[in-house]
Amino acid sequence: MSAEHLLALRGIAKAYPGVVALDGVDFDLDAGEIHGLVGENGAGKSTLLKIIGGVEHADAGVIELGGQPVAMASPRAARALGIRVIHQEFNLIPALSVAENICLDHLPTRGGWVDGQAVREQAGAAIARLGVHLPLEAPVRRLSVADQQLVEIARALSAEARVLVMDEPTAALTDHEIEALFSLVRGLREHGVGIVFVSHRMDEVLELSDRVTVLRDGRVVGETAAPRREEIVRLMVGRQLEELNLKADMAPGTEILAVDGLSSAGRFEDVSFSLRRGEILGLAGVVGAGRTSIAKTLFGMAPLDRGSLRIAGRAVSIRSPEDALRAGIGYLPEDRKTLGLVLAMSVRHNETLATLPRISRFGWIDQARERALVGRRVEELRIRTPSLDAQALHLSGGNQQKLVLAKWLEIRPAVLILDEPTRGVDVGAKAEIYQIVTDLVRAGVGAILISSDLPELLALSDRVLVLRDGRTITTLDRAEATQERVLHLVTMGAAA
Repeated sequence: MSAEHLLALRGIAKAYPGVVALDGVDFDLDAGEIHGLVGENGAGKSTLLKIIGGVEHADAGVIELGGQPVAMASPRAARALGIRVIHQEFNLIPALSVAENICLDHLPTRGGWVDGQAVREQAGAAIARLGVHLPLEAPVRRLSVADQQLVEIARALSAEARVLVMDEPTAALTDHEIEALFSLVRGLREHGVGIVFVSHRMDEVLELSDRVTVLRDGRVVGETAAPRREEIVRLMVGRQLEELNLKADMAPGTEILAVDGLSSAGRFEDVSFSLRRGEILGLAGVVGAGRTSIAKTLFGMAPLDRGSLRIAGRAVSIRSPEDALRAGIGYLPEDRKTLGLVLAMSVRHNETLATLPRISRFGWIDQARERALVGRRVEELRIRTPSLDAQALHLSGGNQQKLVLAKWLEIRPAVLILDEPTRGVDVGAKAEIYQIVTDLVRAGVGAILISSDLPELLALSDRVLVLRDGRTITTLDRAEATQERVLHLVTMGAAA
């Protein structure tokens, strides 16, 4: 490592009401280095990245760039210094086009007006560097979560950067897109760019990083240039994690959900399957296969054109989320911050949103009953929060996800749909979520699981429904659903 670092942070501290996010953190980055930063949700990673990017101001500490003290007064000031941050939460303007979002920080003009042709050319060049295809004129709001992630990455790459900070950049990408991104990142390293890489996917951190720093409870607890998975996980959680034998002694029961000929124009067609009590049915497919569209349709969030549903043998019509709730269906969405929570509301109000009639009397919420109910659930699920009245906004990603799960536990669902339940979640919280789901199915709930993490999908599922281009390819039993076979089916689309 060089004596003079490209970026150096010394004694960085940051506290929020009731929470110490960072406590004397030292972190540095060299030119031409990929430095991995890992830690459980709530360890302080995102806060540190926000300070680097000028979004947050440190309460104490010094930041140096090229050996000179700098003040990150704002994101604009950080960008002017050559620091680009790809945040975990998207910073896009939904109504603007893909091209406009990519060039938003440096819109080319001609005669005082935005030069549309130059915008398209610059955006097209940034997308070409990623090796993907995105519709330049389409409004960002029409894109999938995966494509919005690519827009964020292209936006950061459209300007020359000395320091590139990447917070969970692969969370919604396919394997092909991840390979293209890694190739690009390595190319930037060869050109002297310093890269901070944050990911909960440990294999990615180990593959890409030259050095890894571990945070726990707002402090640096380790740094290594020869990272080993077991050691990093131990440092992150402060204990050894045991592998969970999730499905060893579980036998599915009677049919709880029957789906026959489900179709939604332009999304999926003629999808049929059944789900039993105490069973996890995995939906496998690449981005665009129709998995999330099916989930939203089952929950009444997307239109159903044809098909029928039966819950416990009884025909049901689901045209809205209210219909789904009455039928006993819960839905943990892939975008927890937009669809799963009301971030400005408190922990207790978020948790009881789906069950207000149960805690109300004569139209008024029984607050004592609400606090008792939420308190028990927060303790049961180990949701780390300063108080029941803390805003959901201030919880870590893993605790936000557990809060969404807690909300659905309160309705006592017959069917629970889990769309990317561990996206952006650390290894410790991931193990806790697995245990919550396992306990649910042991109690007789039928679960539908969507996950871009194929090993996770195969480890949890009793059966796997394989989808491609909105159509069912086949259904595999647990013993048949090997990683190689599923990958072949989702990409080739023919039975193996």
